[in-house]
Amino acid sequence: MEKIINLGIGFDTGRANICKLINTYYQDILDQTKKFSKPVKVTIFLMYDLGYQGAKEEDFYNINPEVFQKINIKYITKKDIEEAKEDNIGILTREEADLFFGYGHAKGRNTIMYFALKEGMNYLMYWDDDEYPIACMKNDNGALSWKKQNNVLTHLENIEKSDVTMGYHCGYISPIPYIDIEDRNTIDESTLKTFIEAISNELVSWESIKKKMEENYGITYAEEYLANGNGAYVPKEKWCAGTNICLNLNHLSKIPAFYNPLNSRGEDTFFSTQLQHSKITKIPTYHFHDGFLQYTSIMDGKNPTYLDKIEMNSEKIEKRFYNACLGWIRYKPLLTYITRRDTYIEDMEKVKRDLENSVDKMNSLIKYSKDCDFNNVLLELDKYSKNVFSDYNDYLLVNDVWKRLKRVYGSGRIVKKNRKGRKEIILD
Repeated sequence: MEKIINLGIGFDTGRANICKLINTYYQDILDQTKKFSKPVKVTIFLMYDLGYQGAKEEDFYNINPEVFQKINIKYITKKDIEEAKEDNIGILTREEADLFFGYGHAKGRNTIMYFALKEGMNYLMYWDDDEYPIACMKNDNGALSWKKQNNVLTHLENIEKSDVTMGYHCGYISPIPYIDIEDRNTIDESTLKTFIEAISNELVSWESIKKKMEENYGITYAEEYLANGNGAYVPKEKWCAGTNICLNLNHLSKIPAFYNPLNSRGEDTFFSTQLQHSKITKIPTYHFHDGFLQYTSIMDGKNPTYLDKIEMNSEKIEKRFYNACLGWIRYKPLLTYITRRDTYIEDMEKVKRDLENSVDKMNSLIKYSKDCDFNNVLLELDKYSKNVFSDYNDYLLVNDVWKRLKRVYGSGRIVKKNRKGRKEIILD
């Protein structure tokens, strides 16, 4: 009998709309797995955070009964997280368990990865709650066309000979809204360029942001060649996003842990810095990123004929942009320290100068939210710069913790409690 492939799909969410996403696409997921050359069993790992947007626990259990009949759904609750920590005391210290398990961008992905490993998954795909498996293309005449994507199947077809597979994104990839630099009542290009370069990272650069704003009001459209399933390749640059990716858990030694400094972003960036010896394959499948949750009707099969440019014309959008800037600047010191240690001090001094020269004018863009003050971006830079050595030690430690967990749960070793009730590894 042919061996069954165990595929996990991980959702780390605080939005109750995750139930609609699963209800909408579960059958499509199953239909795609039936086209694969080997039998596939799908397990959805649904980890929900009640502290993110104030949702109630029952909001995450509105999945249709027929979904449970066809797909194994593993909920990861707060109780499950605490039990995972307790179960591994002895292998880990309490502080190490708290560093690895929990809520947040990196901890959430690590927690799902741990449960996927324990449940015997061969592969683990991450899928965000504001992404839909459809590509949006813009024709030469400006009209939009939409194409359904075989996202799960394309990962399955490429992951066996890779360590990580990564798809593409279209739609509203960046939380930076459209800013008209030609409008003298907003902000001049030089100041915006200075600010964007100060907070820039592996995804955000002034050149890329300006080009997207000038050409498509900040919207990214899919390339037809890729949307049609052509063009898988192994990129030279070993960087991957945190979603629409798949990890080969059969190649555990090539799969690092996720990490980000407290309350920052960058979990995928720090994951990527540990991929020097891993094989990444860029695969031709898209997720439409509905970054401002403007087009949830896509899940109802209602594809828009026009995508709005997202401007800073509401408190919601201002806060989304502002919080993203805080999240980016909080991890910039650590990323700089890891990647450009020889010039770290000079680089941070320049970032500080650039922010000092731009934050006041950035504040002039804020019209609706009293809570958004870009001077806080400068304060956060100072705070996280001072804490960079501690964050660097945690970045190294979380990968050491993951290596220990992989040795235990990925190698068939037996874990038993000693007389003091602490867990210890007993060799086979």
